Amino acid sequence: MVTATVLFALMGVCVKMASQTASTGEVVFFRGGVGAVMMGLLAWRTGLSLRTAVPLLHVQRGASGVTALALWFYTLGTLPLSTAVTLNYMSSVWMAVFLVLQLAWRRWRGQDVPTIPLPLLGAVVVGFLGVTLVLRPTIERDLWLQGLVGLASGMLSAVAYFQVASLGRAGEPEVRVVFYFSLFGAVSGLLISGVEALYRGSTWSWPTDTTLLWLLGTGLFATLAQVCMTRAYARGNALVMASLQYLGIAHAFVLGVLLFDDPVHAVAVVGMALIVLAGIAATQASAPLKTRR
Repeated sequence: MVTATVLFALMGVCVKMASQTASTGEVVFFRGGVGAVMMGLLAWRTGLSLRTAVPLLHVQRGASGVTALALWFYTLGTLPLSTAVTLNYMSSVWMAVFLVLQLAWRRWRGQDVPTIPLPLLGAVVVGFLGVTLVLRPTIERDLWLQGLVGLASGMLSAVAYFQVASLGRAGEPEVRVVFYFSLFGAVSGLLISGVEALYRGSTWSWPTDTTLLWLLGTGLFATLAQVCMTRAYARGNALVMASLQYLGIAHAFVLGVLLFDDPVHAVAVVGMALIVLAGIAATQASAPLKTRR
């Protein structure tokens, strides 16, 4: 999991560098294309069939996941690296929000549901308090829209995680799930690039050698990180792994300062710490509720 967090942080660096000359659609295309090729080769090497009995679930996961990815890549290109990464890591808090709303809805309909733990509600409140602190320097620079886009990417990532869980319950192996997600991303990246080209009144052009390296690095680091993260969750304690993944924020913070001279705001750092604590607390408090379901 530690290796996965480092790789995801390096992916963020590649996205930020590539975004200086490449469009969001191009970044999404290469992210998905490289991943699809790598997962396709892995499936071929291990003799795994890519035929699926639940194509609709893959489409739903791809739609939410790729939309979240595109929004996050846009945020990475416009906001400090650590800010963009932190907003995306709000997905754990968003998952807690969805769980609370689901329990409240079932209770309102008269169903027998467990009591919502106060620590879970507290984690949600602390998480959004952290968001306000993280976004304060961004809003002061008149980048509030980019901040909201980053927040939306975290929310859609939470939706995608629920859909990944549904695919797991349907018996879909991880390689097949990642392959179809990557394939969906590659196709979506082409479509987004086409729309962007029409909007600009230009045609899609092949990236320069330097940009191409950053784009390929995006796909390579992201795919390797997914493999590491999948193995970590398969072999380790889920709660420990979920807590360790927040190391990605620390990696992004250090890389952002060293490579991009990102400003260090004390208020934003406190906000990041609150989001990390809220995410860990939400994961631990919601675990018993998920088990009962």
